[in-house]
Amino acid sequence: MKHYIDKTKTIWQITRTTDSKCRLCQQFDETVHNIISACPILAKEQYIKRHDRVCAHLHFNIWKEIRVKLNNKHWYDHVPKSVEISHEGKVTTLWNQQMQTDRTIPNNKPDIIICGNKQGTCMLIDVAIPGKRNVIKKEVRKTLNTKTS
Repeated sequence: MKHYIDKTKTIWQITRTTDSKCRLCQQFDETVHNIISACPILAKEQYIKRHDRVCAHLHFNIWKEIRVKLNNKHWYDHVPKSVEISHEGKVTTLWNQQMQTDRTIPNNKPDIIICGNKQGTCMLIDVAIPGKRNVIKKEVRKTLNTKTS
């Protein structure tokens, strides 16, 4: 990457001359979209970490809303357990656990499952953080993956 100053202009301009390809993957243009949600190098680890932190924040707030005493004061210190049951036994949350279904469903591992033990209900939460170009595609895929009938 080279920078140079053009002194012939009335206002000095710093010009950047470089290849527009991503410095990490060298495949796509280095745009905000590529860095935030499309670079295959970052997808291997950084996007998964970001996804898991968003889910942990959500999990923390769910438990806070249920009024369960948490070990940590801040969401960013919260590490969800695979299975947690509220003190009164009214609510159980499952973190990143595979669901048992009557037929094979690909990707049947929602991020969070909240079970109302007395009501016999469950709520599935599956988080996606796609780039703006992939929102509809990701939404359709998540919907198809969780259909049970």
